[in-house]
Amino acid sequence: MDAAASRPSAPAKPHRPWYTVLYIQVLIAIAIGILIGHYFPKTGTALKPLGDGFISLIKMMIAPVIFCTVVHGIGSMRDLKKVGRVGVKTLFYFEAVSTLALGIGLLVGRTLQPGKGFDIDPTTLDAGSVATYVKRASEEGFVAHLLAIIPDTFIGAFARGDLLQVLLVSVLTGFAIARMGELGEKINSVIEGMAKIFFGVIGIIVRAAPIGAFGAMAFTVGAFGVGALWNLIELILTFYLTSVLFVLVVLGTIARIAGFSILRFIAYIKDELLIVLGTSSSETVLPHMIQKMEHLGASKPVVGLVIPTGYSFNLDGTNIYMTLATLFLAQATNTPLTLGQELGILVIAMITSKGASGVTGAGFVTLAATLQIVPDIPIQSLAILLGIDKFMSECRALTNLVGNGVATIVISRWEGELDAAKLHEAMAHPITVGEEMEEEPV
Repeated sequence: MDAAASRPSAPAKPHRPWYTVLYIQVLIAIAIGILIGHYFPKTGTALKPLGDGFISLIKMMIAPVIFCTVVHGIGSMRDLKKVGRVGVKTLFYFEAVSTLALGIGLLVGRTLQPGKGFDIDPTTLDAGSVATYVKRASEEGFVAHLLAIIPDTFIGAFARGDLLQVLLVSVLTGFAIARMGELGEKINSVIEGMAKIFFGVIGIIVRAAPIGAFGAMAFTVGAFGVGALWNLIELILTFYLTSVLFVLVVLGTIARIAGFSILRFIAYIKDELLIVLGTSSSETVLPHMIQKMEHLGASKPVVGLVIPTGYSFNLDGTNIYMTLATLFLAQATNTPLTLGQELGILVIAMITSKGASGVTGAGFVTLAATLQIVPDIPIQSLAILLGIDKFMSECRALTNLVGNGVATIVISRWEGELDAAKLHEAMAHPITVGEEMEEEPV
């Protein structure tokens, strides 16, 4: 008898009722939130703490999860040169794809001209409404952003929750442990145990995702109103269409070269995409993405370096938005731009976009930073976009998330550390949020 045939088959998982599946709960919560925000705007606005509370709970765990993931990954390496090699490849990939995203946003803006015909007089706009964003942009210049990567103290990185600060501290700690021999191995096993605890806590918190998505969506619709969409519907549709095409065509081509389907990958991370849609922040699913990428067959060191770094350096959705929105504002205010000036905007955006992060509204701040350097376009024109930025931020966050996931798989394959069999098996039988927290070893 064949050995494989005689082996007892694994017991089938019991069928889960549809209403217990998290992504269905999130979808229902988003729909109810939209209805309440539309028909009872005051109530919807008052529900904002539900969304804020969920985001805060997740952000509370991001720093320790990144620390444990990166430290354990680097501490387990025997070839420390590999860390530098992975880092160089990661930054090269990020720069190439980010520049492509900026170029696509510029090309679409030039071709479709979504701002043409608005004929807005900049002097009639309220400059005070965007003063806060302009001030933040001034304070968060490129040099200041680089210096801010260094925390005041070791613990300060965790207190602030700055992703790049935590990543810097984690990389240094991982290198130190990797050089400590037998003692380092013992410390690394403790780090691994701590990671299991933190992921267990996240597994509990994520069950509140429908409540967070409900509160965030009710607030968005209640505060800004669906009517805000109609005034600038052409820009919104242009941005969403461009982002979808970028994901399907550009990222889809990269995925195909790397040996997987972008559509299957999107289906694999559908839970995370829905949570991001509800909260408008890709940070809310960062811990889940780390585990899902490992479950997909990507190596732990690569996942630990690529995912956190990508939240500041690989924001494809934000890049598309920046060049497209800049051209929209120029067209809406009848500000003529030469081809040279438009290419200059692209170069400037390549620098200012590196200061963005996965936090809601960061894309708007980086847009303000870009306009500060481009004096031709009146900076008060940002007020045109203020009412719809919340709707735009959802698309930015979704595109950023897919881009970082694809980058992780590509760089793992580039390093020769992608388990192709596990990749296709995981995509064929995707796990749901919560299951991976309980079943997958860290």
